[in-house]
Amino acid sequence: MRNKIILGSVLVAFTLGGCANMSETQKGTAKGAGIGAGIGAVVGAIAGNTRGAVIGAAVGAAAGGVAGNVWTKRQEEQKRQMEEATAGTGVAVTQTADNRLKLDIPSDISFAVGRADIQPNFRTILNTFATSLASTPNSNVTIIGHTDSTGTDAVNNPLSLNRAASVRDYLASRSVASSRIAIEGRGSREPLVANDTAANKAKNRRVEIFVAEPAPAVTPVK
Repeated sequence: MRNKIILGSVLVAFTLGGCANMSETQKGTAKGAGIGAGIGAVVGAIAGNTRGAVIGAAVGAAAGGVAGNVWTKRQEEQKRQMEEATAGTGVAVTQTADNRLKLDIPSDISFAVGRADIQPNFRTILNTFATSLASTPNSNVTIIGHTDSTGTDAVNNPLSLNRAASVRDYLASRSVASSRIAIEGRGSREPLVANDTAANKAKNRRVEIFVAEPAPAVTPVK
């Protein structure tokens, strides 16, 4: 009986995860619920009783269904705002597989070669972005700086971090709490393309900004 409960919990949730009329976010949530249900059911079964398996499956499904980040109407609206604000600039605005809003800022509007001070065109984008963050007060921001392969790690690593820090400091000057912002500098370690031409090097010099709205914590069932 316990084995049937475990198998049933997983199969139902994964079947839901494949429904054609679901959005990708809904499919991910359903699959997460399936994984959580399976784990919860196993834990309950190990406890040695059918009731424990049933409760474990239910709690596991709930936890799995909301784990990670959520894509809310606020996030969708923020994405729309940033798409409008960056139209024609070369900035890519996307929703990532893990439900984060991503802004990919190319080098021609973000930073001059070898510099970490923000260019005027970039300030305009960041002004709109700072305003949009007010609509998602529970979200957190991660800013990642990148360089091309010109120069050594001793130069590129701190340069990429300083670029991320410049973006953080600018957002903070626009009333975004710095406690919401994490920064990273990855130097030349994560190129988008080969560093074999000037054009490709320009693509690799970039700043990536991620906005995540964590899912609410699940209150354990007693």
